[in-house]
Amino acid sequence: MPTLPLPHQLFLLSHQPAKGRLDDDSAAVRGSLLSGAAVAELSLAGLVRDRGGKAERTGAAVPAALDGFLAAVLGDVPPDRPRRWFDVLEQRWAAAEQTVREQLVAAGLVTAEQHRILGLMRTERIDVTDPAAAEALRSRVRGTVDDPAGAAIGDAVLAVLAYDGNVSSVFGWRDRWGRKPAVRALNDRVDAALPGLRKALFQSIALRRAA
Repeated sequence: MPTLPLPHQLFLLSHQPAKGRLDDDSAAVRGSLLSGAAVAELSLAGLVRDRGGKAERTGAAVPAALDGFLAAVLGDVPPDRPRRWFDVLEQRWAAAEQTVREQLVAAGLVTAEQHRILGLMRTERIDVTDPAAAEALRSRVRGTVDDPAGAAIGDAVLAVLAYDGNVSSVFGWRDRWGRKPAVRALNDRVDAALPGLRKALFQSIALRRAA
């Protein structure tokens, strides 16, 4: 499996192989999580930074091969003025899941098939074409709680997003038991690297949950 942007990795992490769908617990907030992952990717790539609690373009050259979803999120940050992190997250949350899914399907990494249950209820089955690679990704992200300081920052971001968004395909309730100190350490790493992101994400998640 090729190296994927953080939103696409988070989509794969949300997949439940046995059920052929994404996890139910984070469904309502998945768009916010994917948008947050996109913002994190852009920040770690040096294209966006925090300025006074707002997102600011750095002026760095945009790679020609920048993923389309990332490019769209980057376009939501005006080149000439900072924008609130929350506003950036909120801009594309509604379309984020469909956009990322379609990209993964086009890349041959995911299949999505429509079918009917008992010939009546229409549903969609989602499968990952390389289950072993997806499980290796899931194990690596889960492993961040065992070594918060040594985990790659991208994996730390994915773990924090999965934990904050209740992505139960990554951290079930048993996985959460007794892990609070490690999770706090991961949160501290992400907050230091990406100031403003988690605060905006909490607001976005709260808005989705309230709805």
